[in-house]
Amino acid sequence: MRTGTIPRVLGTAAALAALLTTALAAPAVAERSATPDRAPVEAAAPANFTHPGVLVSRPQLDFVRGRVQAGAQPWKSAYDQMMGSKYASLTRTAKPRAVVECGSYSNPNNGCTDEREDAIAAYTLSLAWYITQDSRYAQKAIQIMDAWSAVIKDHTNSNAPLQTGWAGSSWPRAAEIIKYTYSSWPGSGRFGAMLRDVYLPEVAGGSHSNGNWELSMTEAAIGIAVFLEDRAAYDKAVGKFRGRVPAYIYVTADGSLPKVAPGSGLDTRAKVINYWQGQSTFMDGLSQETCRDLTHTGYGLSAISHIAETSRIQGQDLYPEIADRLRHAMGLHAKHQLGTPVPSSLCGGSLKDNLGPVTEVGFNALANRLGYAMTNTQTLTERQRPAGSNNLFVAWETLTHANNPA
Repeated sequence: MRTGTIPRVLGTAAALAALLTTALAAPAVAERSATPDRAPVEAAAPANFTHPGVLVSRPQLDFVRGRVQAGAQPWKSAYDQMMGSKYASLTRTAKPRAVVECGSYSNPNNGCTDEREDAIAAYTLSLAWYITQDSRYAQKAIQIMDAWSAVIKDHTNSNAPLQTGWAGSSWPRAAEIIKYTYSSWPGSGRFGAMLRDVYLPEVAGGSHSNGNWELSMTEAAIGIAVFLEDRAAYDKAVGKFRGRVPAYIYVTADGSLPKVAPGSGLDTRAKVINYWQGQSTFMDGLSQETCRDLTHTGYGLSAISHIAETSRIQGQDLYPEIADRLRHAMGLHAKHQLGTPVPSSLCGGSLKDNLGPVTEVGFNALANRLGYAMTNTQTLTERQRPAGSNNLFVAWETLTHANNPA
């Protein structure tokens, strides 16, 4: 049921938040074996969809609102960061276009940045609406979403699948919050048609490019499926996820070579090594893009966390299926970003760039909820707070997910 007023459960949620904050802010402690004794059973698809339910749920939003109202950290500083950003501006003018053309490395860039940033702005404004209950933010989010749904018809050029995945990951987060917590959005049906007709066909089939492409596309697909309540699209996205994650993150249980995604055509050792950026020594947590750079690796790890978080909200918790891979990957890359020397066996002894603001969601799920000890990831996560936006598809995750028990 939609409402334009403060949810009645807020008082209870805020009280619970206050009681839990101290305990949750403490360092994570291992509560179970670091390596599961056996592979987890695949979670069944949910019987019904939960709304709002793309990356953030109503209980999570209530927790955040309570923490911000209490002036508690790190949520208050994260909120101030968000509200001070260009994405929260009430004077923003959307820049929609019928065809967004994105070439390799955004050359050409005809509407690519505008689309991504308008989508992040819609999500930012939807968060601002829920936390403040100031309808101006909801109306601005609606204005941006309506502007794009009235105009866009296609994405073109070589980066079209990735661009569609990035923007298509942010749009459903905003749309879910507005549709299910604000009093009225007459254009929600047209927005849904835009997601179904323009975005979903571009991302649903996946990609055999670098793994962050398919993971970002799958994140968009699962979010769109939730908003549309499309069971077939949701199940297809989960299938893509289950095939791609083991092909993106290596663990020693995989054997002498990493797994490959279904249909990849990587049928020889030489092809696999080439696809893994020339890396021929494999270790727990190595990503298919580690030796490319940490930034693209961060895109992949972020999308994995986002997809698992959405599935958990929907009642199909995918975290246990990928927890061992994700915790190793986050830990390995965090360790070296924090300054541990890179051995010569790893990417020739040198790693480029950094992960970006992408660890909050996965760390909260694995360390705080599932009880894995993740010292390096915790250190990096806390050092980077408040985590902002990468201006592509990641935004405000200290605010939404830091120590969030919901």
